[in-house]
Amino acid sequence: MTKLDVITIGRAGVDLYGSQIGGRLEDMGSFDKYIGGSPTNIACGTARLGLKSGLITRVGDEHMGRFIREELERHGVSTQGVKTDSERLTALVILGIRDETQFPLIFYRENCADMALCEEDIDEAFIASARSVLATGTHLSHPRTKAAVIKALKLARQHGLKTALDIDYRPNLWGLAGHGDGESRFVESAEVTAKLMETLHYFDLIVGTEEEFHIAGGSTDTIKALRAVREVSKATLVCKRGADGAVAFDGDIPDSLDDGQTGPGFPIEVFNVLGAGDGFFSGLLKGWLDGEDWSTTLKYANACGAFAVSRHGCTPAYPSWDELQFFFDRGIVRKDLRNDVELEQVHWATNRHGDWSSIRTFAFDHRLQLEEMDGYSKDKGSLFKELCLAAALKVQNGQPGYGILCDNRIGRSALHAASGSGLWIGRPTELPGSRPIAFEEDLGLDLGRFKEWARENVVKLLVFCHPDDTPETRALQEGRVKRLFTAARRNTLEFLLEVIPSKVAPVDDTTSATLIQQFYDAGVYPDWWKLEPFKTDAAWQNAVAAIERNDPRTRGIVVLGLDAPEAELAQSFALAAKQPLVKGFAVGRTIFGDAARAWMKGEMSDAEAVTQMATRYEALCSVWDKARADARLNME
Repeated sequence: MTKLDVITIGRAGVDLYGSQIGGRLEDMGSFDKYIGGSPTNIACGTARLGLKSGLITRVGDEHMGRFIREELERHGVSTQGVKTDSERLTALVILGIRDETQFPLIFYRENCADMALCEEDIDEAFIASARSVLATGTHLSHPRTKAAVIKALKLARQHGLKTALDIDYRPNLWGLAGHGDGESRFVESAEVTAKLMETLHYFDLIVGTEEEFHIAGGSTDTIKALRAVREVSKATLVCKRGADGAVAFDGDIPDSLDDGQTGPGFPIEVFNVLGAGDGFFSGLLKGWLDGEDWSTTLKYANACGAFAVSRHGCTPAYPSWDELQFFFDRGIVRKDLRNDVELEQVHWATNRHGDWSSIRTFAFDHRLQLEEMDGYSKDKGSLFKELCLAAALKVQNGQPGYGILCDNRIGRSALHAASGSGLWIGRPTELPGSRPIAFEEDLGLDLGRFKEWARENVVKLLVFCHPDDTPETRALQEGRVKRLFTAARRNTLEFLLEVIPSKVAPVDDTTSATLIQQFYDAGVYPDWWKLEPFKTDAAWQNAVAAIERNDPRTRGIVVLGLDAPEAELAQSFALAAKQPLVKGFAVGRTIFGDAARAWMKGEMSDAEAVTQMATRYEALCSVWDKARADARLNME
């Protein structure tokens, strides 16, 4: 069993965040969906910082429960402790951002799945596999969930784990406020204080805001409350003070909060206070479990909290470890971090999900080429692309590292059927053959239709361009590419940019590298590049150097086929595979061309078409894999 750094226990739900800012929740017109719940957020936040995390909770046996499980897995969080409850629904939270202090919030948690967590859900071997356990306050509010948490804490003690508590006080989750008071953070209750006091001795670390220590310690005088907690617990107490940072007390409580141990703070614009505490705790755990001093640990925590309050959503706002180091090294350029272009690029690039270190792509996004074939009709074109998908899935056979390019105009049914298959899915946006670049009509004049795209679709754009283009043509095309890239990023869609200069004018070993630099200079940072098969090592080296110089965190390059025969592709693959940044290929007509022409005229059956395309696709995959293996062998 993999050794975990931390296991969190408690709430797991889906946050539906109002997309509009500054209005009432009543007036929200659309919502963004994220995972939520403090222990879930912290499990993901710590995973982003490089810790090995796990979660103990329950989710419903439905779409939202599966979303939580899959999102945890995408973050690298162990789901061994996530149980599926067939009788209850996954918790939901609907919330919005009114301003920097108001956040209307409704909990939909009546008899929800995570509140059915029980002692039987706590597996001793799983607990023993970790270095620490973190509990959150809500699950101390009910006898059944409290029993589960106490069992986990006792097992943690038996196996020598560190233990931590996020007080995480939500009055209405303790039955002390109405459904419409989800944003309430403090209601006095001697009963809640007594229940918390019963458990505080189990912990080595206790974290809360001043109000949360007020409920834990039974006094609205923060020093008195901290001292009351100290009477029953030897834990290090970390008190969060909002814009004033946080203080840690690992011994007696002094007369002033200012006398506690502190770390550097980060003066940034407050945009969204929701989830800030979970980001803070993620950074705190990173430092605490790595054995850092309290100044460094609180520096991590304060910075992660700063990221959280400056962005939309909870888990999506938290930084990766690389991002955090970049932030420390470079400093604050602008206080509204979400509008810091350089920082947001690092955030985006270091938090992408999925391992696409190898990608063998069957490209059947062609439109004009099919429309010009004898026997073509739109219905037949659609059916043929379903056959292309069948061939791709036959070769993929559930394995990682395979992809398709498929359009929405002719191939809509295949495109939608591919969703959830495990294939990498690229989707074209250019009007075929256009120069200067024009877009498919179904994107909308404002490119607003991106909001309808499946999140796994990668925006693909082909541009016919050349360094010798006139300044007017270059400016027009770069402006349109930048507009499309910006719209894709706004809709959290990855972006692939394909450049083909050879169809415009003669090329040499520097042509594509020059174009790559021009697009970076225009502010376009593709997740993927799709490049022509170069004929020399120098051309590949120049292109790779241009990409790595501007964006060392790019996903990589796929090499295109240009309807070349297999023998010619084998030569180009051998050259491309020498470059580690080249992750694979995207080939189309070499695979489907003959089948399409015969099938459209009724000279080939569906099964024969699928078999021929699958055979050719599989052969090209083998050619690529051999080229990559040979390149690695030569490097050794």
